[in-house]
Amino acid sequence: MIIKNLNDISGTERQVQWGNGTSHRFLLEKDKMGYGLTHTIVNPGTESHLQYKNHLETCYCISGSGEVEDMDGKVHRIEPGVMYALDQNDEHILRADPDVELHLVCVFNPPLIGTECHDLNGEGSSVYAAHHNG
Repeated sequence: MIIKNLNDISGTERQVQWGNGTSHRFLLEKDKMGYGLTHTIVNPGTESHLQYKNHLETCYCISGSGEVEDMDGKVHRIEPGVMYALDQNDEHILRADPDVELHLVCVFNPPLIGTECHDLNGEGSSVYAAHHNG
């Protein structure tokens, strides 16, 4: 059985600055569950152009608010109780509302190694690449 507490992950190698927020990585590849689990915080007022070419991801909002936009320009509201799944390695734009952090519980298949983060300074969408904090 694996038991982890958010407070135990904070400040360790499982807390990663992913680009526009923080990812607390509860389950990684090395945990051998076949999927990954994160608690992802998106900074208020940020916009992230993302695409996971190597992972399928499902996100469930537990607090805060924002929106996700697909590449056809359709905008979907995100608030507590809303889930979205990137079942086709979908390129998307994730936005957090300006006044509040957006908190998402995310499942990755295959699981993350643990050090992945985004480079949000380039052209087009950012893809997860291995990165070491510090």
